[in-house]
Amino acid sequence: MLSPGENILEVRGLTKAYGHVEALRGLDMTVRAGEVLGVVGDNGAGKSTFIRMISGVERPDGGQILLDGSEVQISSPQVARRLGIQTVYQDLALAADLDAASNLFIGREIRRSGLLGKLGFLDFRAMRTQAVETFGGLGVAIQDPAAAIAGYSGGQQQGVAVARAVHWAKKMLLLDEPTAALGVMQTRGVLELIRRVKDAGVTVVLVSHNMVDVLSVCDRVAVLRLGRLVSVHQAADADVDILVGDLTGASTIARGNR
Repeated sequence: MLSPGENILEVRGLTKAYGHVEALRGLDMTVRAGEVLGVVGDNGAGKSTFIRMISGVERPDGGQILLDGSEVQISSPQVARRLGIQTVYQDLALAADLDAASNLFIGREIRRSGLLGKLGFLDFRAMRTQAVETFGGLGVAIQDPAAAIAGYSGGQQQGVAVARAVHWAKKMLLLDEPTAALGVMQTRGVLELIRRVKDAGVTVVLVSHNMVDVLSVCDRVAVLRLGRLVSVHQAADADVDILVGDLTGASTIARGNR
């Protein structure tokens, strides 16, 4: 088990091209155990491509991915999940007609014991009991665990998606723009949920365009520009102007003019 501050994930020279478009150009980055790392950058900076590489949705053209110091080949989302990496994308991937507990265990349903289980009968009581414990531990308010989540607010659905990922994550949680479509109060709830996830001992990588949100919840912030890492800041020592200067290249120009 890694101690807080040790590198849980490291990428070295990661490259990815889509035709003539280079999405990642030798990306080097580290994620430390127990931290919330924010990843920011303009459109085309490589943020989402980085997430897809680590989550197994796509494979890099070159470079290395190291987990706990050992090189790994994350060839599919199933491999990523076996390695303890869970991802929440913008579309959440929830089944709207199912209740919160069923969404938590989708694809991993608990079967009844004995013959009924062998015949495919599910243990809904056990799933709902575990779901209530998981949601409660993360402060996710679920008024009716038996209700279809189609009737939930955007913030509540985001909470279910994050709780599901945390329930199964052994090492790391990747969040891709988790507050993009949420209002102010719902965003505040998701950011508080991220803090609780960190308190639960799960490492978090947060990709977001909202630099105010990133600075409020992250320990460090990595800035990407044109597929490369250009800077990493302690969130407590950075502000929006510093991050914008880095992602636009203005900081580099300013340093060169000194």
